[in-house]
Amino acid sequence: MTPNLRPAVALCAALSLCALLAVPANFPALGGDARLTLAVFALATCAWIGTPIDDTYIALGAGLALTVTGVISSDTLFGTLGDSTVWLLICAFVLAAAVTRTGLAGRAAAFLVSGARTVRQLVHLTTAALVVTAFAVPATSGRAALALPVFLALAKALAGRTRLVVTLALLFPTVILLSAVATLIGAGAHLITVSVLWEATGERIGFTEWLLLGLPLAVASSHLAAETVLLTTTRRADRTGAVRITPQDVQRHSDRPVTGPWTHEEKRCALLLATVVVLWCSEPLHRVPPAVVALIGAVVAASPALGTVRLKDALKTVPWSLLLFMAATMAMGVALSDSGAASWLVAGLPAGVTPAVFLTVVVAVSTAAHLVLQSRSARSSVLVPLVIAAAAGAGVNPVAAALASTAAAGFCHTLPASAKPVALFSDLPGTPTYTPRDLLRLSAVLAPLTAALVWLFAVAVWPLLGVPVTR
Repeated sequence: MTPNLRPAVALCAALSLCALLAVPANFPALGGDARLTLAVFALATCAWIGTPIDDTYIALGAGLALTVTGVISSDTLFGTLGDSTVWLLICAFVLAAAVTRTGLAGRAAAFLVSGARTVRQLVHLTTAALVVTAFAVPATSGRAALALPVFLALAKALAGRTRLVVTLALLFPTVILLSAVATLIGAGAHLITVSVLWEATGERIGFTEWLLLGLPLAVASSHLAAETVLLTTTRRADRTGAVRITPQDVQRHSDRPVTGPWTHEEKRCALLLATVVVLWCSEPLHRVPPAVVALIGAVVAASPALGTVRLKDALKTVPWSLLLFMAATMAMGVALSDSGAASWLVAGLPAGVTPAVFLTVVVAVSTAAHLVLQSRSARSSVLVPLVIAAAAGAGVNPVAAALASTAAAGFCHTLPASAKPVALFSDLPGTPTYTPRDLLRLSAVLAPLTAALVWLFAVAVWPLLGVPVTR
């Protein structure tokens, strides 16, 4: 479908559905609130797919429409802004601003990549470093911006090996996107999933539980992707040559020292970050909610005596638009669940579907959804409420289904516009980078591999970690 036809087709589909819902004789089992919810949901999805209007504006408009029509209360709409997951993300960005200001990321990059002696070592050490950044910087776009200077330093050091530079250009956004599943704060879509699960089923996934389930998948998928990128973009001659990246190569693109003695700021920030991560991971022991831990860390990081960043400067890095989008889509999820619209949508699914087949469909649809909905958070907002409702009818554990959908939706590498990190690394003046053809070639191989890996974790690995396939 061409870009010019997509808006028209999406609009026609949404208006047709609204017209059908407006006739009381159609769908007699559907209540008034459910009809309104489905109409608003269809129009919002159409706008996300086919218009250049800001995603947050559309979500706020949908939430307002549901509130004005009485489907949800104003307390529900505004209360989502006070959700603990929203506060967790705000505080995580304050902590990330403190880490970025100290230059710890540059030190870590110089330490890791300078140890590489072969191309494969360089690729996998870089992958490991990018996975670790998921614990320090929330949101994939923030991690991409933090990693860009490191890539530019590597590109300069490998200036005579164009194909290897293109490989690294493709590796950075690929690993950033796939490794986001490692932590709860890795993407806004994760927080939406947790909130929808809580509203629909009463089950809460905490930071520790997400880490236990997501980190192994992030490590496996990231290194699988690294090998795939390496094999699809280089030749044997490119992979056999030795490499030598020195800390000085990284230093040229960093305004902070990447070697030598640590400053007091760096020591304090590293200690604070390590303490926060340890407290997040040990939540079952001390029972302090992750959002409270993050708030304590943010207050310390911005304090005049111990902090490394001013609070007003750190708050400027918070993606307020994303937070409003999350709050509005949480309200839409509540409306879908409470009005009965989600249950009605999945009531017509074929009976007798096995859990393995159900998860196969969920993973496949979620993996392909980026071709229609470019926003990762929008994909989860649309898919997760429906997946949870459908899981109940299929006898599948809604937690397993929601996690599988969210993890699979993290694949968005087909086009430069599919994700912000992909777009960022696709246009770098003066530096060799990948073409749309390179992305398509990678996606043709990586999409089925990552989908199969998510399915394998859902049916074989996560049950061993406490999330069974069936209820």
